[in-house]
This record gives sequence, C-alpha cells and structure tokens, in this order.
Amino acid sequence: MVKVDHAVPQATTDSGGGLRRDVGLIGLMWASVGSIIGSGWLYGAEKAVVVAGPAAIVSWVIGAVAIVLLALVHAELGGMFPVAGGTARYPHYAFGGLAGMSFGWFAWLQAATVAPIEVEAMIGYAGHWGWAQGLQHADGTLTTGGLVTAVVLMAVFVGVNFFGVRALAHTNSAATWWKIAVPLGAIFIIAVGNFHPGNFTSEGFAPFGAKGVLGAISSSGIIFALLGFEQAIQLAGESRNPKRDLPRATLGSVAIGAVIYILLQVVFIGALPHTSFAHGWAKLDFAGISGPWAGLATLVGLGWLGWVLYVDAIISPGGTGLIYTTATSRVSYGLAKNGYAPKAFAKTDARGVPWFGLIMSFVTGVVCFLPFPSWQELVGFITSASVLMYAGAPLAYGVFADRLPHHERPYRLPFGKVISPLSFVVANLIIYWAGWDTLWRLGFAILLGYVLLGSYAWYAIRKNLPDAPRLDFKAAQWLPGYLLGLGAISWLGGFGGRGYIGLWWDIAVVAAFSLGVYYWAKATASKTEAIERSIEEVVVTDAPAH
Repeated sequence: MVKVDHAVPQATTDSGGGLRRDVGLIGLMWASVGSIIGSGWLYGAEKAVVVAGPAAIVSWVIGAVAIVLLALVHAELGGMFPVAGGTARYPHYAFGGLAGMSFGWFAWLQAATVAPIEVEAMIGYAGHWGWAQGLQHADGTLTTGGLVTAVVLMAVFVGVNFFGVRALAHTNSAATWWKIAVPLGAIFIIAVGNFHPGNFTSEGFAPFGAKGVLGAISSSGIIFALLGFEQAIQLAGESRNPKRDLPRATLGSVAIGAVIYILLQVVFIGALPHTSFAHGWAKLDFAGISGPWAGLATLVGLGWLGWVLYVDAIISPGGTGLIYTTATSRVSYGLAKNGYAPKAFAKTDARGVPWFGLIMSFVTGVVCFLPFPSWQELVGFITSASVLMYAGAPLAYGVFADRLPHHERPYRLPFGKVISPLSFVVANLIIYWAGWDTLWRLGFAILLGYVLLGSYAWYAIRKNLPDAPRLDFKAAQWLPGYLLGLGAISWLGGFGGRGYIGLWWDIAVVAAFSLGVYYWAKATASKTEAIERSIEEVVVTDAPAH
C-alpha cells in the first residue's frame, strides 16, 4: 500500500507555483461561519414560518441534523485529504474521472451562483434607503442601475481575493465577528419585552402539516442558510495544519450556525404582533416585511436596532459573497488539477491566487444577474445543487472505509459505516423536497456542465494532452441511474410533481433508492491501487512551491 504523506510546511514564499498555506484554525472556521451567516439569517425565519407556521422550528432542527450528518462525513474526509477544492475531489478519488468531473461541476455550479444571490440580497435590503429604491423591479429583478451596482459589488469581491488568501482570511474574520454579534444581539434585544408564547399555538403550531414542515427545509431557505461548512474544506490546500484544524473548523462552524438560526426562528415567531398573522401564517404581513428582521425591530419600537440591521444586510451577505467567490476559484482550480478543465484555471499569481478562476467567477456572477428573479426563487436551486455536491462525500466515504482502512485519519467518525449511508439518504431527501420545478432546472444545468466539461475532456483525450482525464465509466456506472432515478421520483412525487407517490411513501421510496445507489456505488468503485495512484498524483501536483 502506498503511504501518502500530506504533511506540508506552515507557510511558503511562493513565487507563483501553487497555493500558499497561510490559514489557521480561526481563519478556516470563520470562512465556514462567514458563509453560513449570510443572507439566510436575514430572510430565512420569515420565509420558513410562511411555509410551515411555528412548526418551522422543527424544520430548522431537521435541517440542522441533516447538515451535521453531512459535516461529520466531510470532517473525516477533510482530514484525510487536505487538498484545495476537496468536495470536488473525493468522488474523483473513489470513482474515477467521470464521477469526479460530475461532482466537480456540481460543486462549481453551487459556489459560482451563491455570490450573485448574496449581491441581490444586499440590493434588496438596501431598498430601504432612498437612494437604492430604484435598483430593483417589482418582481425582484434588477434595473439598469441595479445591474451596474451588482457588477461593482462582484468586482469588489474579486478585488479583495486578488490580495491573497491571508488578506481574505483577515477581511472575512473581521466581518464574521460582526456577522455573529448582530444576530445574537437581535435575538436577545428583541426577545426582551417582546416575546409572546401564545404566538406558537394561537393559529395552530403546524397549520400546513408535515408537508409544510418538510417543504420548508429546502424551499424556504433553511438548508441554504445552513450551507457553508464546506468552505474550510475548499481551503484545505491553504491550511497551515489541515489534519488538526479541518475537522474542528467544519464541526465548530455547523454548531455555531445551527444554534444561531434556531434561536432566530424562535424569537421571530414569538416577537410578532398577533395582527401580523391574524389571517394565517401564509398571509404574514407587517410594515417593512421586505426586510423582515429590520422591519420587525422597527415594528416593536426598536428603530435604532432596525437601522443596525439594515447596515448588517450589507455586511452579512457581503462577507458570504466574498468567501464564495474564493470557493469558486478553488473549485475550478481543483477541476483543472484533475484534468477536467483547462490548465488556465490552475494558474496562480505571486500571491498564490488562482487568478483566471477568479476572473471567470466574476463573469459568471455578472451573467447570473441578467435573467434571474428574486432571492427566494433561487434558493431551492442552490440548495439542490449544494446538497447534490455534498452527496458525493458519503459515497466516497463508504469506498475509502473499504478500500483504504489503514489510511491515516486525524478524525475518525464514530459509527461511520452507519452515518455515511444515512447521510446519503438525508441528502437525497433534501433534494427531493426542493420540488420538481426546481429539479428539472437543475437537471438542465447538469446537462450543460456535461456539454462543457465533456467537450474539454474529449478534446484533451483526443489530442493526448498530458492532463487528459481518465474517465472510468465502469466505476461510475451507477451515476446515470442515480441522477435520472432521483429526477423520476421527484416527477412522480407530491412536491411539485404528479403526486402519484403519497407523503411518507415517497420518503420510503427515496430512502430505498438511495441505499440501493450507495451500495451499488461501493461495489463498482475504483480499485485500491487506482485510488492510491489518484491521491498520490494530487499530493504531488498540489504541493506548494518552496
């Protein structure tokens, strides 16, 4: 067995040959926390209660448990393989080129579209200020002035990233302290003197039943809000001590985010005046609801806090957009390292910044502003793309547990062989709950990725380029059945589909289907020697310059 040593120096004086290892535990954790506490906290509580009523609290708990399961799997894998763009690489190691290319595209698609959404959130809340009222149309799309503003904000994200990962870590850490303090302050200040326990039952605790509780998890922004723990994983190639710090940063960020979001939902429901939901939770309305938390603060006589929250509505989404711009360039860096994208995406400047990937993340963000509507309508799409990306980790975990039992694991997941398939089932349920209207659009985006990356792979193989990927169709034979099968279940199900599969039965079908795919993937995965060879190649190509 090949013994792979991931030990790296704590820092380098790189002159342009690779990523620099400048980020410590706090930088990693704050990268994840800064991604988790973004526009989701500004809108999530209001959107969730409209869909599920006070039972939205249950939705948040289910969502938090789901994310914890996925984070636990990622924590072990991040320690095993501390490489840049890790979430896009685990399936590559386990299942070869075709699966690696597919999950790499899912990861890039998710990362590239978050920053534009955060920009739209910033512009949406900014409508409170008189000078910004003309930046959006009534349907949430951007006016000409809004488009110019959005492009400038994306350019700021990219510009900060060009100063290097150390500057990014310091900038994001400062913003994240603020992003944690403001929600916590809002929770306690609004709750004092404005908490009405009767709000949780006066119109029914779960007026929309189990379907409302489950639908809120994906469609109202709950999972979207909790996403982001993987940012520490994406920066693994720039961590000073990845084996020690990655598991801590991953699990710590999820714990912080889950506690804050559940408290936010409880206080939001408890602080609302009864008149705001007297006609039912689906018709929740009050002055300033377009900026829910700031509007609520003003409504209960805390105008000064409302002003602070309007300011935070610029800082919180801005910090998240900043780190996701970083993530986009690191995922494309990983795709190029694995031979799925042109080598230009792997080029770094004197600060170790993958500059071409940053430029392309800017271009992608600008394109996203053109046809897309409001914040909430994109949440389901991003949630599904994100969780589809996460789903590759449990599959890879199962393979590594069998094929690489003696590989060094700084963090070993207790009961991993149970949690791993369970987390894959949970990931697919979240995708299913997003609904057919979202999933057919995601399917189209996946098809586009196969056209783009597949065309490059075909060209590289045909020209016999040195970085031409090895597409292992045999090891990834389960992948078409997985994607098409999940789409078919969604079309047949009751979340925007035909309704042929009833509630609860659909959960059983998704669970059985997921377990079938999980063990099919394990049985056909790459052989041990091929996995070790892929790992060794990446360690060599990712090694920082000295």
